[in-house]
Order: sequence, then C-alpha cells, then structure tokens
Amino acid sequence: MDDLEILWDSLLSRQPEAIREAFESLGESDQQAVIAHLQRMIAEDGWHPEQRLSAQAALQALGIAPLQL
Repeated sequence: MDDLEILWDSLLSRQPEAIREAFESLGESDQQAVIAHLQRMIAEDGWHPEQRLSAQAALQALGIAPLQL
C-alpha cells in the first residue's frame, strides 16, 4: 500500500481522530483539494453509498459542512 492509499484509508475510515490526523499532515493546498474531493463524493453520481457516508463522516470530523444540493 502506498502513502496515498494510506492517506485515503485514514480520511475515509470514519474514525474522527484518524481523519483529523491524516488531514493535518497535509499542506494547505492539499487540504483544500481533499475537502473539494470529499464534497464531490457526496454530491456527484457514481459513488457507492458507503463511500458517500465515509466522505460525510470525514467532513463532519473536520468540522466542515457538506455542500447543500
């Protein structure tokens, strides 16, 4: 498993502490890219319902409200 896979495993783990730790390890531009991707996972078609739940949990752990559709 490479570093990127490990990062996303943590971000989508539904474990708030692991999510925050992974997120805080990133630089500001990468953090913004992660937030945008999590928002897309919630909003766009084609994502599995469990992936959507994990994205919602990640945003919640980070104190970020998902985009309103």
